[in-house]
Amino acid sequence: MKRRSVLHGAVAGATTLALPALVRAADTLKELRLDYAYYSPTSLVLRRFGWLEQDLKRDGIDVKWVLSAGSNRALEYLNANSIDIGSSAGLAAVLARANGNPIRTPYIFSRPEWTALVVRRDSSIRTVADLKGKKVAATKGTDPYLFLLRALQTARLRRSDIEHVGLQHADGRVALEQGRVDAWAGLDPLMAASELDAGSRLIYRNVAFNTYGFLNVREDFLARQPATVQRVIAAYERARKWTLANTSEAARILSEEAKVSLEVALLQLKLRTDLSNPLPSAEHVKALQAASSILLEEQLVKPGTNLDKVIADLVDTRFARAQLAGAAA
Repeated sequence: MKRRSVLHGAVAGATTLALPALVRAADTLKELRLDYAYYSPTSLVLRRFGWLEQDLKRDGIDVKWVLSAGSNRALEYLNANSIDIGSSAGLAAVLARANGNPIRTPYIFSRPEWTALVVRRDSSIRTVADLKGKKVAATKGTDPYLFLLRALQTARLRRSDIEHVGLQHADGRVALEQGRVDAWAGLDPLMAASELDAGSRLIYRNVAFNTYGFLNVREDFLARQPATVQRVIAAYERARKWTLANTSEAARILSEEAKVSLEVALLQLKLRTDLSNPLPSAEHVKALQAASSILLEEQLVKPGTNLDKVIADLVDTRFARAQLAGAAA
């Protein structure tokens, strides 16, 4: 499939679905289940103020919040039908959908620089090339793990050139600081905390290798509850705008929820989180296309998988476009 066709299918084609078709009669919903995550500050703001609960209570819908410790957890919960809506990194969502997780992405919750390669302050490791033969912690199925694989390529290294240690993000930080691994593919706010509290160093940063924050919805829920999804997006939009206008207070919420210092939260939110573009678009499709080849090269998906089609099927512009258009009217 040619790139132009993919972009047309993911962006222009999706918008041809008329809004009335999106708000067709839905099944009765008693409880909405969605996640919150420390790597998604707006989800913490939304949960703290209870705006979604206030809105859905009018229709007798309860809200259940589930903590996601990483993209892998959020995507596992979605695949197991434990939640209806979950937050993950963009490339992790592509990987999940390519491997059979039936999700779509109607909203972008952030454009972060939330991962980098981290070593202890006294480490002799200075470059990606120095990682050859070293123990590196990273959580499979997440942006930091995929960032690690892409970073290795910049030094002409492969996954087999390092000893990958599979740990959840928080455990990876502990293992690094205790000297049980040589490096860690970090995730904010844990990464920022390791920098400021333990003096850890970032040896490789690349904003382009950080894929976007995707708000994913199970396809069956999207089909049955389109109006509810729009209400969730509206609540996220309220949280996004509030965070932009009240960054220091949002950082305080992040600090309290994630149990990190206010300085750590400010580093994550002010310097590494871009909340300016919540609408899924060609920008996100192109970024995923540029990143997705690593999934085939590292055999994380079946050989021959049409990743352009996977991306086109994943990125859904209908709901956020309608929401933002309504807000601007």
